[in-house]
Amino acid sequence: MVERLASTSLYERAEHAARTIRARMSVEPRIAIVLGSGLGGFADDFDDAVRIPYEEIPGFPRSTVEGHEGRLIAGKVESVPVLAMQGRVHYYEGYALEEVTFPVRTFKLLGIKTLVLTNAAGGINVGLTQGALMVISDHLNLLGDNPLRGPNDERFGPRFPDMSVVYSPVLQELVVEEAKSIGVEVRRGIYGGLSGPSYETPAEIHLLRTLGVDAVGMSTVPEAIVARHMDMEVLGISCITNMAAGISDEPIDHAEVMATGDRVRGTFTQLLRKVVSAINNRVV
Repeated sequence: MVERLASTSLYERAEHAARTIRARMSVEPRIAIVLGSGLGGFADDFDDAVRIPYEEIPGFPRSTVEGHEGRLIAGKVESVPVLAMQGRVHYYEGYALEEVTFPVRTFKLLGIKTLVLTNAAGGINVGLTQGALMVISDHLNLLGDNPLRGPNDERFGPRFPDMSVVYSPVLQELVVEEAKSIGVEVRRGIYGGLSGPSYETPAEIHLLRTLGVDAVGMSTVPEAIVARHMDMEVLGISCITNMAAGISDEPIDHAEVMATGDRVRGTFTQLLRKVVSAINNRVV
């Protein structure tokens, strides 16, 4: 668990982490990207990159899962200053949601305006084949917890933040258009966030499908909620690395997730580079 001082507020801890990161960076990014399982390779190609292990950032939790390097990368993509998490931590690792979302709190205090959340997900909608990319239109929080539970600090945001539009419709459309420009089909869909670490049963997937969930995973939702609490713009992209239990007869394992992430790396990287450039160039 992340060591904390009882007398220090979450806001102050995030400020301390932000100061530490800012002292190491040579760029001033307004876009941050969280890279999910098997997708961390995107940050290997940043220009003018500065790599900071999480253990060197006060308050940052440590990644314990294969496929999550545990480094913060500051650099440039298509000449655009960007900050990227090369791996995240999850609720199932034993962290509290406040710890899981601490990096997002820190990003806000670094001046980040737009948060891009990526993940590896199991496909429920049969139209999403293995290796497909899905832009998240909405989510179901099925973790059984909420990262905003507990005392609220108005410096971050309101006690009862509106979640009518978590994922920016403008950014969703931007992803679809950029995907078309490189001949890649990207579908919109609803993401279901569960606690894990066990994969879902066929009965659970049947229930989720009935509820309208298109893809399921063990991340993203807490980060998105916290980002919207702080009025950050959010974009979510899922890589369908496997078909969920009962959708396919094949057993599910983490090695498959990693292998699929590696297989789609070229397409994912090409699209994400174009998306970053388009976000930076748009007229707001």
